[in-house]
Amino acid sequence: MKKIVLTGGGTAGHVTPNIALLPSLKEAGFEVEYIGSYTGIEKTLIEKEGIPYHGISSGKFRRYCSLKNLSDPFRVLNGIRQAKKLMKEIKPDVVFSKGGFVSVPVVLAAGARHIPVIIHESDMTPGLANKIAMRKATKICCNFPETVKYLPADKAVLTGSPIRQELLTGSKEKGLAFCGFTKDKPVLLVVGGSTGAVRLNNAVRGALDELLKEFQICHLTGKGKSDESFNQPGYVQFEYISDEMKDLLAMADLIVSRAGANAICEILAARKPNILVPLSANASRGDQILNANSFKKQGFSFVLDEDVMTKDDFLAAVKEVFEHREDQVKAMESSESFSAIDNIMGLIREAAGC
Repeated sequence: MKKIVLTGGGTAGHVTPNIALLPSLKEAGFEVEYIGSYTGIEKTLIEKEGIPYHGISSGKFRRYCSLKNLSDPFRVLNGIRQAKKLMKEIKPDVVFSKGGFVSVPVVLAAGARHIPVIIHESDMTPGLANKIAMRKATKICCNFPETVKYLPADKAVLTGSPIRQELLTGSKEKGLAFCGFTKDKPVLLVVGGSTGAVRLNNAVRGALDELLKEFQICHLTGKGKSDESFNQPGYVQFEYISDEMKDLLAMADLIVSRAGANAICEILAARKPNILVPLSANASRGDQILNANSFKKQGFSFVLDEDVMTKDDFLAAVKEVFEHREDQVKAMESSESFSAIDNIMGLIREAAGC
């Protein structure tokens, strides 16, 4: 039986594509193990899938000044030592990395033992972790056609992003029941990501009274960011949702979301009208802005700039997109679709010598 090590973590977006691959990996006969951080969200999500999980030390590579920049390199070096030991014990035939800083020690350790590594980059441009790791990669999968030019020509493969197929099998009725909603009012689903989005959360809460006149609202706030003082009929909050997400997607008539690559690809696959509020370039490297603008250009999404967004801007966008939601749906239905899981599984089989 061939063995594969999956890695990636820090946010749900670095984990859920790996989870999307699990059914196909098991069907192909792979023995799967996972390497992530000690306490990251990946630990909870992967252990729930019944996959053997190994935690290692992890540090973040920052582009800004922080005292942690002095200590984190030692965490990374320790993580590399731990990953090398795990590679020796597990003896995988191939490693698949979804990125995030915990993946760097794993990829470097695999490269040191000449184990084939396949990397997946979801965003328009490679993040720092993948820039470091790609030197050891056998192949680098990407989600956007524009990304290919940023990757080594002999390694780049346009695959699309793997989507959990169960997300497309949800029940609207179950979603309504889960939230305590009725059928006589449309549903606005707000998704701030696994770590939440403070400005997006504030925009929703600031406009809550006006929004509730027209919508029922399911708000995924992010860990530690719910506020019970806002609870009222027609408005429910959850910090994070996993199993029920398919039903919430089926229930939603309009989605407001951050613009992480995996999140927007799930919205595209579900063909849901949406407003994207990408993470500001002041707080990130700007990858979500590039992702959102690509979807806007293709007619898939309406985009708001959180740095200048007002309550009135937010309300106007919700009204406009909902009134013309069929335009987005038609654009998404005519889009080119990728068989991402099949594409990636082909690369994994080839790298593992299947």
